[in-house]
Amino acid sequence: MATSAPHPSAEAQVGVYECTVTLKFRILEENGVIANRDHLLELLIDAYSYGSDEFVEQLESQVEVSEVSEIAASPLMRRQLMRLRNLPAA
Repeated sequence: MATSAPHPSAEAQVGVYECTVTLKFRILEENGVIANRDHLLELLIDAYSYGSDEFVEQLESQVEVSEVSEIAASPLMRRQLMRLRNLPAA
């Protein structure tokens, strides 16, 4: 489930960030769906993104973001970072 941020503007600085997201919630769901670990994370994030309702009860959320050295990124991410930085100003 890869998504990308919008392309940076001419003034934007692009960096590598490490993000930790902790979500805690209760959800009403069929047992078979919860047992299918292949799609569980996607299901839970989708349910959480819609907000609290009669099927999802948000209990806690925490987000931590810190910039890390470019060397910590994979070679693929470093190549993408260089491409983003070399985009011509629009």
